[in-house]
Amino acid sequence: MVEAVSTVAEIQEGVRTAGRVHVLGGGSKPALSTNCPASDALALNLSGLSGVVEYQADEYTFTARAGTPVADVEAMLAERGQYLPFDPPFAARGATLGGTVAAGLSGSGRYRYGGVRDFLIGMRFVDGRGQEVRGGGAVVKNAAGFDFPKLFVGSLGRLGVLTELTFKVFPQPPAFATVTADFDSLTDLLSSLHAVTGGQIDLHAVDFGPSDGGWTLWVRIGGLDATLEQRVQALRALVSAGENAPRSIDALLGRDEDDLWQQTRAMAWLPEDVGLVRVPLTPRRITALEEALSTGEGAARRYSVGGNLLWLGWPNGDATAGTPNLNDLLLSQDLRGIQLISPAQKHSPDDGKGPVLGKPLQNPFLRRVAASLDPAGKFGGY
Repeated sequence: MVEAVSTVAEIQEGVRTAGRVHVLGGGSKPALSTNCPASDALALNLSGLSGVVEYQADEYTFTARAGTPVADVEAMLAERGQYLPFDPPFAARGATLGGTVAAGLSGSGRYRYGGVRDFLIGMRFVDGRGQEVRGGGAVVKNAAGFDFPKLFVGSLGRLGVLTELTFKVFPQPPAFATVTADFDSLTDLLSSLHAVTGGQIDLHAVDFGPSDGGWTLWVRIGGLDATLEQRVQALRALVSAGENAPRSIDALLGRDEDDLWQQTRAMAWLPEDVGLVRVPLTPRRITALEEALSTGEGAARRYSVGGNLLWLGWPNGDATAGTPNLNDLLLSQDLRGIQLISPAQKHSPDDGKGPVLGKPLQNPFLRRVAASLDPAGKFGGY
């Protein structure tokens, strides 16, 4: 049963009367938004709980309801030359603030400034008893009380229903530039990656992925127009400083540069017939993971945050010959993934596993927090 709600009181009533509760938002991550914990669960559609409550541009903070589309917030901030530096993904697909926090999703800009957990400073939520609880505050230096904002990032709806969120924001650089380099092999690219990430240049984003006949590295910087060209030249030299230089190197500016990262945030590189899984890792684990991924057919991927995150496009193993089970593959690498989009059918199958693939979630502390906030287990628990 799906119930559209637009007020906190309606959410509270739904939580108090239902046996199990699931939350729906903008639908940009269907493997999460359709993965109800039980067939008889009450699904609360929060898309009507939308709108900015307060925007203090001079204080670089804003407060908005959980169902507010990320795209609306970004448009508001752009009018004052401000932005969310962690580049929340799926804005063009209708992602909401609450869904971004619950899924713990940050984009390529996380490389320099940190992720969503570093910008969320306050929140309100409805717990398993139907009570509205406040955590954090509306000012950047507020450190009083239990740090609920950090706990709710990536909680996947297991702790409560988010109703209101407060973020800090940053001034947006007046200009960006991206150096793009093509390498013959992953080994060559990783050599350059080490030189780039260990250098003295402030980098806004570092992504890479397989391309036709090799691998491509994208490195983004931002700043004043007057100094950007000189910094681009220094970055080009740094990218070429590895043991094996790229076979080609170029710089993108203006509209072409902006389009590249907008398409990255929208996952435009992802084929229509595959799912999408978010896999945290470290650069040292990439070579072994790539060897494992080479056993599958049709896998698309984009490494982000300097190799600390993989966006993995994975086909349906049951329907694609030669494609291993992704859950088993991640287990073999001691990695965990969160499925955001399922292959082919675009929603999560009712197999009881939920969106977590690979290494199981085992966090005794979060289990205790969930038991305290939701003693009846209405949100599924850990």
